Amino acid sequence: MKISKKILAAAMVASLSMLTLAGCGGSTTTTGGSAPADTAGGDQVYKVGIVQLTEHKALDAATKGFQDALKEKLQDNVEFDLQNAQGEQTNCATIASGFVTDKVDLIMANATPALQAAAASTNEIPILGTSVTDYASALDISDWSGKTGKNISGTSDLAPLEEQAAMIKEIKPDAQQVALIYCSSEANSKYQIENIEKELDKLGLAYKEYSAADSNEVQSVVTKASTECDVAYIPTDNVMADNTGIISNILAPAKIPVVAGEQSICAGCGTVTLSIDYYELGYATGEQAYEILVNGKNPADMEIETAKDVTKLYNEENCKAIGIEAPAGYEPIEKSE
Repeated sequence: MKISKKILAAAMVASLSMLTLAGCGGSTTTTGGSAPADTAGGDQVYKVGIVQLTEHKALDAATKGFQDALKEKLQDNVEFDLQNAQGEQTNCATIASGFVTDKVDLIMANATPALQAAAASTNEIPILGTSVTDYASALDISDWSGKTGKNISGTSDLAPLEEQAAMIKEIKPDAQQVALIYCSSEANSKYQIENIEKELDKLGLAYKEYSAADSNEVQSVVTKASTECDVAYIPTDNVMADNTGIISNILAPAKIPVVAGEQSICAGCGTVTLSIDYYELGYATGEQAYEILVNGKNPADMEIETAKDVTKLYNEENCKAIGIEAPAGYEPIEKSE
């Protein structure tokens, strides 16, 4: 049977249209990123939106690691739209909504409030979190399996809380009461406090919570803690990270040592920490992004990754100020950090 030229032409146009739609990227699918490419990105330029909660060393390092990983793998085939929310949840929401409007191929959310804002903005565009402590509490997932089951995956910055609790005993063997200082509006901080309390119970250490709703309450909360406790624990907490100067000016003169949840807080106001490498954490997140964008991985099926190595560090200046020596096995925090 003969096929007319008009019918044949129409079929060819339809086929070309289908091919064009297939190559449009991953911003409108729940099953991962863009279609797999034959090379590292092929000719497609991937657009990645980055929403970072605030500026401080840990988050900055994670963002740099993320960008470096994708640049190494995709070279010129990736564009970043990096925006900083200046510590405001509402800004995170505005930025994330803008990424959805722009139809980016992937969103990287740096810190828990940024992740929550991104998750609220889209259930289609792939989202990767980093510098997030606990995804279950951040995303209100009750049946946690290690995967979100959503368009979200990423990396966690949680260092072993059992070891952090033991550090309190190491730097203050005769501790009478531990001040647990954190921001009550951060889900990641609440998670760490709830779980370190369990570890402190095992060690027979008394403790009391001192929570600030925001930066405006930090000074009064820490001042109160300094009059009632003889050692402090500060988890990985963005509000506290932004106020280490205030905290140090209160606790150091009171000779109160601080076990910090991460390195930048320790460098600012802490005594010791069990540190992870935030650059490496971000780099691992970038590798996850490549798998989604280029190899079509589904974030819902990707395990949340944690830092592979931890290091015991001490703040030499703080140790001198409060009159103690760092226990054996600790490394000094480099001043450049």
